[in-house]
Amino acid sequence: MKLPLIYLASQSPRRQQLLTQIGVSFELLLPADTEAAEALEAELPSEMPLAYVKRVTLLKLHAAQRLMQQSKLEPRPVLCADTTVALGDQIFGKPRDREDAVRMLSALSARTHDVFTAVALHSTKRTGCIVQRSRVTFDKLSQADIAAYVDSGEPMGKAGAYAIQGQAAMFIKRILGSHSGIMGLPVFETSRLLKRLA
Repeated sequence: MKLPLIYLASQSPRRQQLLTQIGVSFELLLPADTEAAEALEAELPSEMPLAYVKRVTLLKLHAAQRLMQQSKLEPRPVLCADTTVALGDQIFGKPRDREDAVRMLSALSARTHDVFTAVALHSTKRTGCIVQRSRVTFDKLSQADIAAYVDSGEPMGKAGAYAIQGQAAMFIKRILGSHSGIMGLPVFETSRLLKRLA
């Protein structure tokens, strides 16, 4: 897929890896103030997971567009994504601390949850946004399993306190949807968005 060079507004190594995998050339476009960027992820009262992930992704995209203009960078398409885990209507973002990670993993044990990843692209004054939903079923996890996984450090900074591409793969009985979407960037949907708008 021959596409123009784009800006990727994401610090996620997994998103960078997945774009490279499908031959998309990119430069990172990251805010200097990471705390302000993370503040965009605050939930609104009674917000549903699908609405949340789409709103946050579009907020991040608009912030990246402003950064491109303020920094007087060469105008290029800007790609942004966000992933959230949801158990029913309850949003599981990144764990605040060890205790929060244990809480999330305990709740996900022996249950099926949703992973929503939104991808937004702005190009030549047009914006497109898609949301990909996958269903993930965890095996029953013992407290020892959870403690060992949390002690590995891998859950920190990950929505739902786990990374499917890491050690947590051994907890997953079944997925229905997109493996790359659960990682943080659904490759099929992203490539279609890029072809359409870039």
